[in-house]
Amino acid sequence: MTQLTLLCLPYSGASAMVYSRWRSKLPQWLKVQPVELPGRGARYGEPLHIDMRRLALQLAQEQKNTLKAPYALFGHSLGALLACEMAHAFRSLGCPEPVALFASGTAAPTLRADYDRGFAEPKTDAELIEQLRTLNGTSEEVLANEELMSLTLPILRADFQLCGRFEPLQRPLLKCPVHVLGGKTDRATTEQLIGWSKETRGSFSVDMLAGGHFFIHEHEAKVLKVIKDQLEVHHRRHGLMALS
Repeated sequence: MTQLTLLCLPYSGASAMVYSRWRSKLPQWLKVQPVELPGRGARYGEPLHIDMRRLALQLAQEQKNTLKAPYALFGHSLGALLACEMAHAFRSLGCPEPVALFASGTAAPTLRADYDRGFAEPKTDAELIEQLRTLNGTSEEVLANEELMSLTLPILRADFQLCGRFEPLQRPLLKCPVHVLGGKTDRATTEQLIGWSKETRGSFSVDMLAGGHFFIHEHEAKVLKVIKDQLEVHHRRHGLMALS
């Protein structure tokens, strides 16, 4: 059976295993492959990165030998920027482009001056904890757990710097479709989301879902439906064996 691989990039502070549930919720022709970043999960002993393009190139090089086309990229928040950079990194390594790029929950690469203001320099523990509160994705019980926070905050600090130090480049546009997902009460504005259309010469779409920054968990079924519906077009076009 020929499968379409969906490489999934995590958001700030998270392990790629936040996507592990998706494996049982998507059809068998769509292979969910979470991409773990250095410094967390199974790669906890590796150094953290604060350079987005260097990290994207490292991940693309790691995936290159085992990645079989066709593939798509999905990323939420930090992961969306990283997924976009990986698409360019794959191209620089002579690999085909993804059949689709899904950018979720963050401003477009060219519209981040205000979105990432203040994130280029490392945040204090107190500042990071307050930022977690504003995102409404972490319980007060977890925030009060000093042992857990001591493990999480260094990762979060580096991930925020990844975004804060990011600067867009002038380069050939992607050719693949770009599909954007946004939360209706998230801080990424409609203009910032639509700005992703400037990253490709291919088709473009935006789906707005109820919820805040972590709408991908709050409304997981709807997120997965968007992904499945968009990739089914490619699935049918190339005659992949449909198993669901």
